[in-house]
Amino acid sequence: MASNVPSIRISRLNDQTICSGGRYVLYWMSSARRASWNFALDRAIDHAVALRLPLLVVETLACDSPWMNLRHAAMILDGMADNAKEFQRARIAYLPCVAADSQRLERFLDTVTRQAAVVVADWYPLREATELAALVAARSPVLVERVDSNGLLPLAATDRAFPTAHAFRRVLQRSLPDHLADLPSANPALPARFPRLDHFPVETARSCLVGIEQVLGNGPGLVAKHSTRPNVVRVALSGGSRGGHKAVARFLEGRLARYAHERNQPESDASSGLSPYLHHGHVSVHYVFAELARKQGWSPDRLADRASGSREGWWGMEPAAEAFLDELVTWREVGFNMCAHRTDYDDPESLPDWARSTLDEHAGDCRPYEYSLDEFRDGLTHDDLWNAAQRQLRSEGIIHNYLRMLWGKKILQWTPDWQTALETMVELNNTYAVDGCDPNSYSGIFWVLGRYDRAWGPERPVFGKIRYMSSANTARKVRVRNYIERYLQPDAG
Repeated sequence: MASNVPSIRISRLNDQTICSGGRYVLYWMSSARRASWNFALDRAIDHAVALRLPLLVVETLACDSPWMNLRHAAMILDGMADNAKEFQRARIAYLPCVAADSQRLERFLDTVTRQAAVVVADWYPLREATELAALVAARSPVLVERVDSNGLLPLAATDRAFPTAHAFRRVLQRSLPDHLADLPSANPALPARFPRLDHFPVETARSCLVGIEQVLGNGPGLVAKHSTRPNVVRVALSGGSRGGHKAVARFLEGRLARYAHERNQPESDASSGLSPYLHHGHVSVHYVFAELARKQGWSPDRLADRASGSREGWWGMEPAAEAFLDELVTWREVGFNMCAHRTDYDDPESLPDWARSTLDEHAGDCRPYEYSLDEFRDGLTHDDLWNAAQRQLRSEGIIHNYLRMLWGKKILQWTPDWQTALETMVELNNTYAVDGCDPNSYSGIFWVLGRYDRAWGPERPVFGKIRYMSSANTARKVRVRNYIERYLQPDAG
């Protein structure tokens, strides 16, 4: 079958074949939650056109997924509302499903896959997602393909995880020029007068909401009832592709010029704000890159000839744009690279040998303070800057990027051992951050403990050779007085 999707982004999940008697082509959407700039959707359309069959897009959410709560679910439900409108305009059948638990979700997926000719699924490299995809594929009577829509560099373009961002950047600079011209469709649609699905297969099990009216009307209540963290409330940020594309425009038009010099300032509105939309799949990194390149008047012939691994100068764009691309591409995709190639990405043993050694050597050091998970959660430490950052996380679902590093370093310093610090960071980040439970969550958390870093001196208590940060030094480097006042108000967090 001819396809516009690069073969390097497509892999088979089972040994089944396409069923000529299927009712439709099924695209199971679980991470690339958007109706455009989506390689998986493009692949499903290719199958539908080749087979002359209707296309059914099924988007799913299980309420008992790890760290699921109303904060995360609200972002996804917002995206489902946008997708329902976009797929209607594109003449593509769309069926969202919110299931009380993974078992009901699996039964629903069994129902829709049994009637399909072929199944296309997203590839998201976190363990829970890959295991569920493998389970669905093993039970499917038809071919299941997995498609990578995660980043500019296909996950299969590398064969290993990289120890540093510099090492990954060098490989990326050598490999990426071969892939930059491969873009998903900006306006995917089936041909006019194409076969449409006359009715949907509907799951009848209790506590399984199927259809956009049920999902939007009853989804929040179902999540609140069956979530593993029912007390976490939603935040003001709205999800969905429409909001995500507006956020891209706001950043590129209003804040990009200040990004290189002011993004580390907590009191400056210079960060991109795109991470929640990228995490939930509502915005594609290809779309962000294409919009940036258009505004920069950029073309690939401006790329440097040599892959030096340098953070600056390789793209041939303005300094602010290059600084942003290093975050968007290098640092974002090195996390996806780790999760794709190492299933132990969240295991303490995955840290570099030097980091585990120095942390173990200092395991018995006296901690100046020790706090419980509840005290951390509520921002009740002795440190006003740390408390402000934690309360921003609880109230808004984000921490300013620069303070996120300090946030993690202090948890390491104020817990009984580094393994407990790791557990605390994962729990707080993945529960409260609207971009949490992401490959980049583990990049940032494990960076606190030495991943992608090197040994630093002087050797310190608790930290050993791990890079040290303090609130006092941070307050000297960046402006935080107004930030602290804002988030330590009685109603903040």
